[in-house]
Amino acid sequence: MTKATTRRSLLRNSLGLLTAGALARPYIARAAAKTATVWWVQGFAQEEDVAFRKLVADYEKASGNTIDYALIPFAPHRQKIVSAMTSGVVPDLFPNNPVEILALYAWDNKLVDVTDVVETQKPQYTETALLTSFCYNSVEKRRSYYAVPYTCAVRPNHLWRPLIEKAGHTIEDIPKTWDAYYDFFKEVQKKLRAQRMRNVYGMGFQLNTTGNDSNALFDYFLIAYGGKDIVSEDGKLHVDDPRVKEAAIKTVIYPTTAYKEGFVPPGAINWNDADDNNAFHAKQIVMDLDGTISTEVAVLSQGKKDDYNDMVTMGLPLSNDGRPVPSEALHTGGLIPQGAKNIEVAKDFLKFLIQPEVLNSYLKAGLGRNIPCMPSIAKNDSWWLADPHRAAYTRQGLLGPTVPNFWVFNPAYASVENTHVWPTAWADVINGGLTPQAAVEKAFKRVEEIFAKYPIS
Repeated sequence: MTKATTRRSLLRNSLGLLTAGALARPYIARAAAKTATVWWVQGFAQEEDVAFRKLVADYEKASGNTIDYALIPFAPHRQKIVSAMTSGVVPDLFPNNPVEILALYAWDNKLVDVTDVVETQKPQYTETALLTSFCYNSVEKRRSYYAVPYTCAVRPNHLWRPLIEKAGHTIEDIPKTWDAYYDFFKEVQKKLRAQRMRNVYGMGFQLNTTGNDSNALFDYFLIAYGGKDIVSEDGKLHVDDPRVKEAAIKTVIYPTTAYKEGFVPPGAINWNDADDNNAFHAKQIVMDLDGTISTEVAVLSQGKKDDYNDMVTMGLPLSNDGRPVPSEALHTGGLIPQGAKNIEVAKDFLKFLIQPEVLNSYLKAGLGRNIPCMPSIAKNDSWWLADPHRAAYTRQGLLGPTVPNFWVFNPAYASVENTHVWPTAWADVINGGLTPQAAVEKAFKRVEEIFAKYPIS
């Protein structure tokens, strides 16, 4: 079977389910036909765009409404949203790209409350998905649902089995707890270097001060070390908590030490968000902690089945004291901006999309790169657990423990990330000569200054 045949078959099967399950919906508006303008993000794979077009066609057939949509590449889509929200000339619907605009625009009262849409499927959602959508409006002094989530993304570990085996180990040899897990790849590098593989590094940590991956890497280590309460659900900052401070110091120490000891590529301090993927595909790093299974899907879509089979996708190790570490989960959802002209149709389209059978078919067409945020979808469709990469990813991000991004509870944390406070602390240790303790004190001071601008009553 050829690659093209395989992908066409998957797409045909997925869209067949979509068609079969999309024609008689309880939430479809049958009033006078109306049009909603939708700006959607262009898919990672062509199949995702085909699936979206089919979704729109099925909705239009069922509702009599029209969706005037544009599929826009990721970066231009971000720019277009900012421009529209600044000018006030807005579409009726767009996803939160980047994800944190959900909290920032909700804070500024720039989004329409979509509680009525979420309620149609509320029991289906994970708690983390609901928490992510439930943001604070500083004008109305309350929280409410300002997004309709439809996908979830977490960060699994991506490994090269052949490199581990060449070092004389097996996947089963990898320790189960956090520091021991990542220390294992230091030993793998040492053994590969002894075999004159001089350009292979054990770990692909993103340590730059410009991208998004470095922020996420910091959060994952912070949570693993016990700092998940740095921002509580009431939006309060807790850098005065000794446990949070200890976790932050450990989070500064481990990656910077690994870098200075030569277990992370020297260029990692200047990487962009794609460079770790490229290094992994080139087999320059043995492992990478990176978002989604796009790393695996990329080689599969190129027909590199052997490479696909040589990769291993693993969830997070346990904490150092042996407890499960929750994954920080990114959720993408539909946002309706204030000033939208066709709110009714935009809401109706979202109600259509988040019906489990419709959402399942739409996401399957993307080869599982994005997982649903409704556990019943994976439990009722064995497809999500049939492939080893997809299964590991689904178990981690949908069926395992997760927590929302810290900016969900207070948009101040979005500013912390956008100004790269934490990666700057790494840089202060690597190049600035600060101790980890001093770097954390400096970062905490900056974080407190930012949070002071976002008081939540």
